Amino acid sequence: MNRSSPENQESGTVPATSLPVPDDLLLLDGAGPGEVGLGPEMDREKAVASDPGRSIQDRLEAYENILESEVGDTLLYRARNIERRVGLRQIYLKFEGDNPSGTQKDRIAFSQVLDALRRGFDSITVATCGNYGVAMALAASLGGLRCLVYIPAGYHTKRIQEMESYGAEVVRAPGDYESVVLASRARAAAEELYDANAGGANTAIQLRSYGEIANEIYDELRDAPTAVAAPVSNGTTLAGIYKGFASLNRRGKTSHVPRMVAGSSFGKNPIVESFRKNLPRCEDLAPTRIRETAVNEPLVNWSSLDGDHALDAVRQTSGWAAFASDRSMQEYAKLLREQQGLSVLPASTAGLIALLDRHRREPLPPGRYVVILTGRTA
Repeated sequence: MNRSSPENQESGTVPATSLPVPDDLLLLDGAGPGEVGLGPEMDREKAVASDPGRSIQDRLEAYENILESEVGDTLLYRARNIERRVGLRQIYLKFEGDNPSGTQKDRIAFSQVLDALRRGFDSITVATCGNYGVAMALAASLGGLRCLVYIPAGYHTKRIQEMESYGAEVVRAPGDYESVVLASRARAAAEELYDANAGGANTAIQLRSYGEIANEIYDELRDAPTAVAAPVSNGTTLAGIYKGFASLNRRGKTSHVPRMVAGSSFGKNPIVESFRKNLPRCEDLAPTRIRETAVNEPLVNWSSLDGDHALDAVRQTSGWAAFASDRSMQEYAKLLREQQGLSVLPASTAGLIALLDRHRREPLPPGRYVVILTGRTA
């Protein structure tokens, strides 16, 4: 691939028509999913699913009812104000902040708790920097499972209080995110806990769960869009969406598989870096290169645990991957709030930035473009 082509140029520029944003505007407060949890109509299912004294059949049925009722089927709507501003028609926003804990992580958390119940586990463990831990803590509490959440000792997230409020045991472990994944996996192996970490034995369940996003988009549009843009860290979400659309296409439901577009923090993600360098596989970055900020923390890592899956998805669909700066993610979050009335986690705009930066450099053809966004977690 030509390294000077648009998809290999540095991304993350601020729209020419946008207003300057102070460097300290993070939009992390007041951009959340609202009240986390489930409505009172789920009280009976919650009581049954979490009761170890009930039969496993009753618990599974109740938990399935919770999952089907509360997780997924998130909002997809057309962003006409953004379209007019950037000169690209038919941009659709898929807002994963509608999930119980405010992010797409609920999709894999609830699915894995259901799987853990079926397989007779009473405990589950996961490593996180915030979002996934809250989703897993909530999902596990509703299923009556013990939940151990590993967090890097140096990370700071207000969501720890949420995890603990759902009964999760928070373990502060030394090292970075990749290190605490290994610690969580080791605990799972030693104590026969369900390992819900990315890149592990349950990757197939995670990819299938994220594939439901593709099904929901198809239900609304009645075909695959031209492209789907998503932020990437480990790459699991983007890879799952691709697998969902590939399945729809194999079954004759769609006329094509959309181009997959990956966006991530500038210089701090192996998927984007490997694409830009045209590497055959997703290669780890040097850990010393990684510097987290309050904006980029949900995206950065030196090893993307499902990076090969995501890189394959981008390449198989003739998609592209690009970086986004902290400032551009702040700016786009502000733009979405002001133009579309949608409060999002700034890091979740990385896919949108990758899409629209490409459009400015090389106008995209008419079509329908879907962007995955998520709610705030501070």
